[in-house]
Amino acid sequence: QVQLAETGGGSVQAGGSLKLSCAASRISYTYSAYCMGWFRQVPGQEREGVAVIDTDGRTVYADSVKGRFTISKDLALNSLYLEMNSLKPEDTAMYYCAANSPDGPWPCSMTLLPGKVGAWGQGTQVTVSS
Repeated sequence: QVQLAETGGGSVQAGGSLKLSCAASRISYTYSAYCMGWFRQVPGQEREGVAVIDTDGRTVYADSVKGRFTISKDLALNSLYLEMNSLKPEDTAMYYCAANSPDGPWPCSMTLLPGKVGAWGQGTQVTVSS
């Protein structure tokens, strides 16, 4: 099973920027074969999808982050990124990256990631102050 490790979280003032990274290891298939995404969770609330990136590079974003966040991946480095701009206090959360298995579930979507055999990272905290 692929292993994921997030870095890049921190504290920032509203309007600021952060870039999260997610390094993947123990990859059984080519890195491009995975659907990957970012999720976030506030204590006491359900985890919510932020963005996903499909094997062909297509991206989908939650309405709350469209135009402010950008998901990308570097196949050479087996890494996933989330560039966050114009941050708001309501973006404060623990951020997790996730990957499915090349066996599924498909299609690549926030509702299906990571699936029963997919993986979660351990999370990185983002705090935005007003």
